[in-house]
Amino acid sequence: MAKWKKWIIENKAAVWLLVLAITLIWGYAWVTMKAALEYMGPFAFSSFRFGTGAVTLLLVVWIMKIGLPPKEYWKHLVIVGILQTAIVFLLVMYGLTFVDAGKSSVLLYSMPMFSSLLAVKFLGEKLTPAKLIGLTIGMIGLLTIMGWDIWIGQPAEVILGEVLIVIGALSWAVSNTYFRLHVQDLPKIQSSAFQMLFGSIAIIIASLFLESQPIVWNAELIYYILFTGVLASALCFTVWFIIMSRLDMVSATISTLLVPIFGLAFSSVLLGETMTIGVLTGSAMIIIGIIIATVRWKNPRVQ
Repeated sequence: MAKWKKWIIENKAAVWLLVLAITLIWGYAWVTMKAALEYMGPFAFSSFRFGTGAVTLLLVVWIMKIGLPPKEYWKHLVIVGILQTAIVFLLVMYGLTFVDAGKSSVLLYSMPMFSSLLAVKFLGEKLTPAKLIGLTIGMIGLLTIMGWDIWIGQPAEVILGEVLIVIGALSWAVSNTYFRLHVQDLPKIQSSAFQMLFGSIAIIIASLFLESQPIVWNAELIYYILFTGVLASALCFTVWFIIMSRLDMVSATISTLLVPIFGLAFSSVLLGETMTIGVLTGSAMIIIGIIIATVRWKNPRVQ
């Protein structure tokens, strides 16, 4: 384990491989989240997903004998858990009942815009010209993917769902900043496990009051819970904390713009959602934006 961690720390290419891996998993997770709503309500699914993720991580913490976090970190882990796990996914899963999986992923990944602004304000990071240009192109790409129907011709419940998902994106951005300020020094598996535990408790409490849809248990639903709980939650959010510790906030969050591209592709193939010229054009703009924002340029003033 120590050699693996040292390799990640010293090899920046490894960090970008991790970025690619988690964005691919998160992209596919949108399909499983949407499909799971056929068998279970959004709040109950979030409870099972993050409950499974928390139990998985706590078992790893126990096996590795990492122990409990110091007492002074508990309140910070509660706040991160509520912001990143509870608020984000309660809003996202409810929004998914009205909004297509592909477009939902696009809306949530407006998060880099909010994260970049917060990083400049509270973390003292510089929004260099290259990063600003890359972020702008990426966000225009997101709007291109959304198309004009985000503004006109939509039922009220779809607009509500989209607004809730954007609020979830803002909550995730605040969580990223708060993590960097207060939790970054903890072991990443430990911080991921306990923030997810506290977030899961909040989701379960909300589910007891808000959920009314009956659960239809079958092998397909169990697969969705295990995939999103173990891989998309326990594994990916631990890796996400590692990435945020290795890259500056702006570069790390801009890289997640790959998620809606994968989400749209998987949704098109597996759910039959429409892949239009606007989607393809917007996806190309996102990739160009990521390259501009993250490649180191020779001129030191725009690195």
